[in-house]
Amino acid sequence: MTGTQPVGQAEEPLLPDDPHSYSRAREVAVRHLSLDLEVDFESRSLAGSVRLDLDRHAPDASELVLDTWQLEVGDVTLGDGSRAAYELGEHDPLLGSPLRVRIGDADSVVVHYRTHPEARALQWLEAEQTSSGHPFLFTQSQAILARSWVPLQDSPAVRFSYDATVRVPPQLLALMSAGNPTARNGDGVHRFSMPQRVPSYLMALAVGDLEFRSTGPRSGVYAEPDVVDAAAWEFADTEQMIDAVQRRFGGYRWDRYDLLVAPASFPFGGMENPRLTFLTPTLLAGDRSLVSVVAHELAHSWSGNLVTNATWNDLWLNEGFTEYLETRIVEDVYGERFATMILQLYRQELLSALPRLDPRDTWLEQDLAGRDADDAAGPVAYHKGSLFLSMLEQVVGRERLDAFLTAYFDRYAFRSMDTPTFVGHLRAELLDPAGVTPEQVQLEAWLHGPGLPDNAPVWHSEAFADVDRAVEALVAGRVAAEVDVSGWSPHEWIHLLRALPDDPGAGLLADLDETFGLSESRNSEILFTWLRYAVESGHVFDSLRADRALADFLRRQGRIKFLRPLYTALVETDAGRARAREIYAVARPGYHAVAAGVVDRILDRS
Repeated sequence: MTGTQPVGQAEEPLLPDDPHSYSRAREVAVRHLSLDLEVDFESRSLAGSVRLDLDRHAPDASELVLDTWQLEVGDVTLGDGSRAAYELGEHDPLLGSPLRVRIGDADSVVVHYRTHPEARALQWLEAEQTSSGHPFLFTQSQAILARSWVPLQDSPAVRFSYDATVRVPPQLLALMSAGNPTARNGDGVHRFSMPQRVPSYLMALAVGDLEFRSTGPRSGVYAEPDVVDAAAWEFADTEQMIDAVQRRFGGYRWDRYDLLVAPASFPFGGMENPRLTFLTPTLLAGDRSLVSVVAHELAHSWSGNLVTNATWNDLWLNEGFTEYLETRIVEDVYGERFATMILQLYRQELLSALPRLDPRDTWLEQDLAGRDADDAAGPVAYHKGSLFLSMLEQVVGRERLDAFLTAYFDRYAFRSMDTPTFVGHLRAELLDPAGVTPEQVQLEAWLHGPGLPDNAPVWHSEAFADVDRAVEALVAGRVAAEVDVSGWSPHEWIHLLRALPDDPGAGLLADLDETFGLSESRNSEILFTWLRYAVESGHVFDSLRADRALADFLRRQGRIKFLRPLYTALVETDAGRARAREIYAVARPGYHAVAAGVVDRILDRS
């Protein structure tokens, strides 16, 4: 560990107004949380209690305000055991209900509660929905879903340490974003400790038939028995990645970095829960070609988990920084050629998305009051945020930027950060010492301007130049079998599919699919890009092979990155809309609530 502050300590907490939380943390804030929960698969509920130890920032504060979502609240007591007066406020569709507790001069509160079977953070999978034949539970707390399984202050600005006792069926293993066991203990009672302070969205729980495989002295993989060995092979470079980030940006402060390969319904590529990143099984390509997602989630151990966005308006300080670190890890571990392709693909994705967004939503600093906090996540926070740091690197040099970022992570470790505070730090610690003015880097245009400023970096991959020549030959009439694709990575295939014209003709697409087996690709990124192109070009309606691949893909995985574009493209036509509803009727029960909500909105608008 580096730095001068004890583990988890935070001085002068930054507690700005959070439009997505009822908590008045500037008055009273939770500093430690103790959970005691029983996992009931039959009723699909968690039941028990949480003890909340408090810090008083306003000496005369007499009320603790917690965020909840459809929780059944029983007794609420103070630290001395006496009953506390409390009120559960009206339910808001976006924010849930405030739980207001009269605390007097108490320094802790205990809430007894039970979760709702439809709690938005919890996905309950029946035995037949898993590869092991055992039921499975996992949580997804980001952005503001932790309140649906724990009453707490659900704001990224509030950090707390925690411990937990979790009771599960003895044949299953429980894991959390904390210190974890590597095997079942026989009685199903698992105890956890997380001494580092984390925000609520990084609390996580998983319960299932899980096995562990080590990938190094600080890392390992948990997964269901039929997946765990393949996962350990796929992610064998994890220790090398940890070493790469530490060399660049300072020590790893979370003791261990383990991975959990979740069931296919997991809605994201990865979730950076401290000590236990959750991953989608769609990364198991069999050739380690999609491990940049692991690099991304690992990078969150510095940007996001260590220094956290204070509100969801500031998500770019989390995701943009993390994407920049991700590409640096990839460059160090896999080489500049590989990293350059990723950077060019990310820039393509941003330029493709910008015309479809409201200009205000293309600013780095967002304004999400009255909107879903999940609206913060998208290509602007990730790609524009990363490009901002790449631009700074070009202006001040890599060595100076690395030193700035290392000192930034150290100074603000285990603290939260908002955009105005970061800008002041940036000017004082990087721009001014380098003799660079805000105007020279177009700082205001990046933070509070639409689109992409004209000083945004551009990358040109030599590998993609070869792909572009292949596309020209295909469009000119060359058959697919005559194109040399030996040694291509998934990035070259994705670039090829993106570079094809909007209407290349059914013959070319059928030839590509027949020659290269695109509809049967084991690589989820290639398959997704192919299916999206097949839908947008109309080919899927002329090809039974592509249509079957589309239906199978949408039914067997629940990753929002894939679901949103495919369903959105389908509903653009009458035939596609009907097909989307037909597929979704079968697929929806296997989607996480977050993913189902995304698709519901797409179909409702069509």
